[in-house]
Amino acid sequence: MLSEKAQALVQVHRVAGDRMAIVTATNEFVTRPIADAFNVAELIALELARDDNGALTGAVRGVPSFREGKIVRVEQWLAEQGLRHADFDRITVYSDSTNDLPLLEWATHPVATNPGAALTRIAIERGWPVLNLFNKDET
Repeated sequence: MLSEKAQALVQVHRVAGDRMAIVTATNEFVTRPIADAFNVAELIALELARDDNGALTGAVRGVPSFREGKIVRVEQWLAEQGLRHADFDRITVYSDSTNDLPLLEWATHPVATNPGAALTRIAIERGWPVLNLFNKDET
């Protein structure tokens, strides 16, 4: 869903000059159009293996971008640029899922975004912001 609030949030980061990536456990085939719609070039998604003819094999290529694998993949992406976690004063991660707790905990500024009940409870307990991008009345 390309809500106006979501687009505006991405634009705030873009104007600030922030390094941005969409990090998802969903495969790249499904999520590339979403990253393109938000004009976010870097997509860290589940990569599907292909055979010699380019056909999908059903296997996953590399480290799956799921749970702790998201941290591995983000750190690989940063390393490709000669960077590491410690090089940043602020790392903001937005997530709607408890599956992303490792990545949220890795961030310096975790934000529970459109969270389910379980992540909402955790965010409140830990003092993390809760952001709703779908309801116009909530922030």
